[in-house]
Amino acid sequence: MADALDNLVIALQKLPGVGSKSASRMAYHLLQHDQAAAQQLAAALTQATDRMQHCQLCHTFTEQAICATCSDTQRDRSLLCVIESPADQAAMERTGVYRGLYFVLMGKLSPLSGIGPSDIGIERLLQRLDADHAHPVQELVIATSFTAEGEATAHVIGQLLKGRGIRVTRLSRGVPIGSELEYVDLGTIAHAFADRR
Repeated sequence: MADALDNLVIALQKLPGVGSKSASRMAYHLLQHDQAAAQQLAAALTQATDRMQHCQLCHTFTEQAICATCSDTQRDRSLLCVIESPADQAAMERTGVYRGLYFVLMGKLSPLSGIGPSDIGIERLLQRLDADHAHPVQELVIATSFTAEGEATAHVIGQLLKGRGIRVTRLSRGVPIGSELEYVDLGTIAHAFADRR
């Protein structure tokens, strides 16, 4: 039977990118050098899991039934950006360029991992588009990742929205600002060239 320290290490390993050595190092640090931080972390995790829920409109995490973004009357309700995760939403918000609403899928299609359309928020997205007759979405921006899974997710959403009278756009791909062309991968260069303006 595992003791409390083993359980802590196992729990820390569930975090993305944390292996057994990193988890052990974190556990020993918290217990040996910063027990107050360990207590604070435990309380914050308990509080977050007790209080956080999904927004009824966009599916992101919130403490309220409707999140602050969906409640903001200054947002452009004709624009809806579909993203994979709340972290993607936070990244989009940090840019300061997008003033529409969001829909968070909470994942992406991955047939090899057994994740299909019913496992992420695609059905909920379609319900969201059908439900808001007072403020119909005119443009849906697909901002899924440019991985094979993200591309598959974007494709499925695009196909499902054909014939609905909604303009469907996709974030463009390109060479990152500040990068030198010789160090950019060939796929990115090819897509940037094809999407040139």
